[in-house]
Amino acid sequence: MNKQIANLLEQHFDTAFAAPDGIKKLRELILTLAMQGKLVEQDPNDQPASELLKEIEAEKQRLVTAGKIKKPKPLSAIVNDEIPYDIPSSWIWVRFGDIARHNSGKTLDKGRNTGESRDYITTSNLYWGKFELENVRQMLIREDELEKCTAKKDDLLICEGGEAGRAAMWPFDSEVCFQNHIHRARFYKDIDPYFVYRFFEKLSATGEINQHRKGVGISNMSSKSLASIVFPLPPFSEQHRIVARIDQLMARCNELEKLRKEREEKRLIVHAAAIKQLFDAPDGSAWGFIQQHFNELYSVKENVAELRKAILQLAVMGRLVPQDQNDPPASELLKEIEKEKASHECTKSRRKGEKLPEIFNEEMPHKIPSNWAWVRFGDIAQHNSGKTLDKGRNTGQPREYITTSNLYRGRFELENVRQMLIREDELEKCTAKKDDLLICEGGEAGRAAVWPFDSEVCFQNHIHRARFYKDIDPYFAYRFFEKLSATGEINQHRKGVGISNMSSKALASIVFPLPPQPEQHRIVARTDQLMTLCDQLDQQIDDAVGKQTEILNAVLA
Repeated sequence: MNKQIANLLEQHFDTAFAAPDGIKKLRELILTLAMQGKLVEQDPNDQPASELLKEIEAEKQRLVTAGKIKKPKPLSAIVNDEIPYDIPSSWIWVRFGDIARHNSGKTLDKGRNTGESRDYITTSNLYWGKFELENVRQMLIREDELEKCTAKKDDLLICEGGEAGRAAMWPFDSEVCFQNHIHRARFYKDIDPYFVYRFFEKLSATGEINQHRKGVGISNMSSKSLASIVFPLPPFSEQHRIVARIDQLMARCNELEKLRKEREEKRLIVHAAAIKQLFDAPDGSAWGFIQQHFNELYSVKENVAELRKAILQLAVMGRLVPQDQNDPPASELLKEIEKEKASHECTKSRRKGEKLPEIFNEEMPHKIPSNWAWVRFGDIAQHNSGKTLDKGRNTGQPREYITTSNLYRGRFELENVRQMLIREDELEKCTAKKDDLLICEGGEAGRAAVWPFDSEVCFQNHIHRARFYKDIDPYFAYRFFEKLSATGEINQHRKGVGISNMSSKALASIVFPLPPQPEQHRIVARTDQLMTLCDQLDQQIDDAVGKQTEILNAVLA
């Protein structure tokens, strides 16, 4: 093996361990070096591959003379444009069909097949480097068909369909039949089938296999395509040395993957325990452990996502900021809201809303502080959906309006805002102004954002507009909906499979934890602060991953 390359591989296993996809890239490098003749040292005493090729041709002639095989059709000469890289002088470029007899297996046709019922494997049994044989089916196969569709030990089986090119050695002493979507490659004299398997593994890792596939989605590789593949043939003894070295290095990659998985699992378990402590300890003592192990816990995005969820849960449970005994309780805020509603009803500016049902204990998902109150969402907000786009019936002035495709979590994308004809008398119902909370009724029902702009905007019928009564912080309500989504509770209020929806009635009935108004502001400020920290953690992880990938790529280059 080239000693400089050997040293690089040894030195940078740790680099591959640290970088995302690093072990995958290291595997690709090992296979690439192997097929370039750079993984083990060449031995000048090895018989060159050109002599091996002559012996293979002599073997073919003997088999043809003995009537065991038909005379192979000559394959086209390999031209320089087909040679992807340099190989050692003792190696030679050949086509796959030069070194192997190959054919596909037996077609399952229940209406026509005859013979004895026999086990046979399909592409669903054939994986990279292994077979899954728990669900082997049977097919009627005649004795005179067995030679063509039976694999024996050390045959290389290659998917013709499905993930075309996926391959594995048949490692068992017992023989097995195979279907027509599998190629069986049986090699001539002094070809190590495990070396050939690693070649196909390399083609897959680098994407070169796609040059030999046809079809989109479910691809296929014909017998002609398989035969034409250009293959780097080493001397027979070197094939064995390469296979042994690849096995050794791949075993180390397996160990690294196992260690990495164990480390990540441990980190997730420790973090889950710390988050549980946050909920179990009312005094918030678990924050100390989290802060002490911050860098270790938050080096993966899964933990940051869990931290975001915990922040939102603590916020709506009244556990994120201290309560202030000087705050007027939420019950007083509710009285003020009822006065405001009564005032609006007296002025006939709004219709009297329907009485919402009482909240029962089993509807309360968690405890809240004594100065908070459980309410239904319809008790604290007037809400309705917007204007339906109907080009055949709509009249009025063209106006910009937003749809669910413009409304994201906590923000709006306004590059592609469309227009709709809307009359003046319709504007009150379908116009959002600053601090209105807009909530998806369709699409990802419950996705929400506060309209933050001074300018007003119209909105479609698949969006609910929530306009809050006295002293309700819309950003606290937004964080509540974010929490429902993070925990999956929002699904209790959605209907439909795939594309869900949330009716106005369902929205109104949502049980909502209402804090005193000053505490709402404190919770929003603290939540914003902690979410900014989470954004920074995500960015740090991205930067670290980018740096690790950059280092690994430089090493691999």
